Amino acid sequence: MASAPVLALTTGEPAGIGPELAVMLAAEGVPAAQLVAVGDRALLAERAARIGRDIELVELAPGDPMPAPRPGLLPVWPVALRVPATPGVLDPANAAYVLETLDVAIHACRHGRADGMVTAPLHKGVILDAGHVGFSGHTEYLRDACGLDEVVMLLATDSALHASRPDWRGGGALRVALATTHLPLREVSDAITGPRLVRLLRILDADLRRWFGIAAPRIAVCGLNPHAGEGGHLGREELDVIIPALETLRAEGIALDGPLPADTLFTPRHLEGVDAVLAMYHDQGLPVLKYAGFGRAANITLGLPLVRTSVDHGTALDLAGRGVADPGSLRVAVALAAEMASRGGGS
Repeated sequence: MASAPVLALTTGEPAGIGPELAVMLAAEGVPAAQLVAVGDRALLAERAARIGRDIELVELAPGDPMPAPRPGLLPVWPVALRVPATPGVLDPANAAYVLETLDVAIHACRHGRADGMVTAPLHKGVILDAGHVGFSGHTEYLRDACGLDEVVMLLATDSALHASRPDWRGGGALRVALATTHLPLREVSDAITGPRLVRLLRILDADLRRWFGIAAPRIAVCGLNPHAGEGGHLGREELDVIIPALETLRAEGIALDGPLPADTLFTPRHLEGVDAVLAMYHDQGLPVLKYAGFGRAANITLGLPLVRTSVDHGTALDLAGRGVADPGSLRVAVALAAEMASRGGGS
């Protein structure tokens, strides 16, 4: 691997803020990594001019020698827009473009041409509208592209990204993984099975050791129902599914607390000494994390054969093209990907 890891940055939904976030970050410089944008060069040039950033864009092919990183330089692995993009205006015709940027980055990581990938936000709805049936997000797309049965979505605030155990009392240090990701709420219970929880928690335990340097992770697990089922009176998922899965893993030596009621788990007393929380569904865990550190958190996909991080926010169509979007989360995601790749996790 190069002295500075090569990170493929997919620029996301072209009508959103992803292209200008890439431009903003390149303008300020990324000393820890050699950043290369995956997207349409003309789109990046137009967005840079629109928001007043002076950027030199250099087209390369994956595997070409990378120029030395410096502020204001952004190498590009070009992928052509299908139709011109207007900030804030979605067009299903560009859905294939967005997916192609992901394919280019995944291929580069898996064939040694990039040490990791960072993803700007995409818009799930417009990809579905374009006919890509079943698409539910980056995490699941990466899982399928790598031929895996399970991966884990983990979000972490910037103060909880590194090897040391988070100080929950410090205000905002938090790591939250999800047992289910982008599902309608009515489908969540059926998706939570004992074997699946066992697989997910094994991945979470292994990758907390691998990426965060935690020798013996301790994981707190949310219940699904209010009051963690109240002994079966408010639902039996805890008794029938979650508790047996946790007992199986405890017998393997994995340190687990729970299942605990989600409304009290996210308090300092219950989080003390905990390295990560497993929430049962998207809006059980992520509102707490985003309240604690929105705009300074990163999304990490665990269980992959490559490094992948992302931002903690969406496409922000209302901000696109105005130059007012905050690149803070992208900055955190890039720094984390560089740190992970430098530990030897690249392809």
